[in-house]
Amino acid sequence: MALENNQIENTNINNDEISLKELFLQIKDWVVFLKDKWKIILIAGVIGGLIGLIMATFEKPTYKAILTFAMEEDKGGGGGLGGAMGLASSLGIDLGAAGGGAFAASNLAELMKSRLMVEKVLLEPIVLNGKTMSLAEYYIQINDLRKNWEQNEILKNIQFLPNADRSKFTLQQDSILQQIYKSLIDEKKLSILQKDKKVTILSIEVNSENELFAKIFCESLAKETSDFYIETKSKKSKINVDVLQRQVDSVRNALSGAITSVASESDNVYNLNPAFNIKGTPSKRRQIDVQANTAILTNLVVQLELAKITLRKETPLIQLIDKPILPLLKERVSRLKSLITGGILAGFLIVLYLVFGRLYNKNFA
Repeated sequence: MALENNQIENTNINNDEISLKELFLQIKDWVVFLKDKWKIILIAGVIGGLIGLIMATFEKPTYKAILTFAMEEDKGGGGGLGGAMGLASSLGIDLGAAGGGAFAASNLAELMKSRLMVEKVLLEPIVLNGKTMSLAEYYIQINDLRKNWEQNEILKNIQFLPNADRSKFTLQQDSILQQIYKSLIDEKKLSILQKDKKVTILSIEVNSENELFAKIFCESLAKETSDFYIETKSKKSKINVDVLQRQVDSVRNALSGAITSVASESDNVYNLNPAFNIKGTPSKRRQIDVQANTAILTNLVVQLELAKITLRKETPLIQLIDKPILPLLKERVSRLKSLITGGILAGFLIVLYLVFGRLYNKNFA
């Protein structure tokens, strides 16, 4: 029995040695084969490198516009919970965000990439060379889109006027805006970054082949988002202020009228005989109106000032830190990198072609 086990083990060892030897010979055979084809591989690498160099030479550079801003909101409404979270944060304990809602800093990236914001930016008026146009029209011009529309009777007359009524757009205008929108929110062209969830500092990066468009689009997107954000966050308080302001104006006008009426009635009963008190009644009534309106106006003015303070507290502050300044950062593909990458890729592809061609000839020829 022991003899049989030894024989099996020796057989396995011999099989392993044969397999390793065959593998080594096959590798050596493939190396020799590829060495014989070194001229073909070299030529393919040179051609690939030249193609990469030509592509890098004629490829248009891209310009990067970067805008950084900080958000600040009033945190006084948190009470004891806000204090506890502040203490925990100072100790390195993260208890999560203290609210923020749909317009928290972490959600602004999605808001900026929304179709609503981008279309508002595209329909904004801009002035170039003394001519006013929308940003959408400028995008169409710099990308020569109208050349493809000249043969179409409907498309060639389409215009995107500044501040146009979006609800009145045709189906073709909707389609064009949608295509522009999809192009602009591509990850390579638009990115909104937040370095840390605990830090409400965000940066907008816009990449475009047109330097001026990158700058305008970046700044306009930040402005539109900021205006929408502030308007939404302070909408209720602003409505309250507007209502109180109208009431104050109305009561003030009534008080002015009452004061005028008191003066008029006093003039009518000038040097009135004390025996005729009935004739002084209208003047006294007007004086009561003046006193009542004065009390109402005083109360409304106090409420109005308190509402204005609340509005200021609830209005978030968005402070620009860095704005894109011309000339923008220019980025283009390195010629040396393209040369090396093209050569390696072409060499690798020709090696695969030779290997699979030889295997095919061995097995099927």
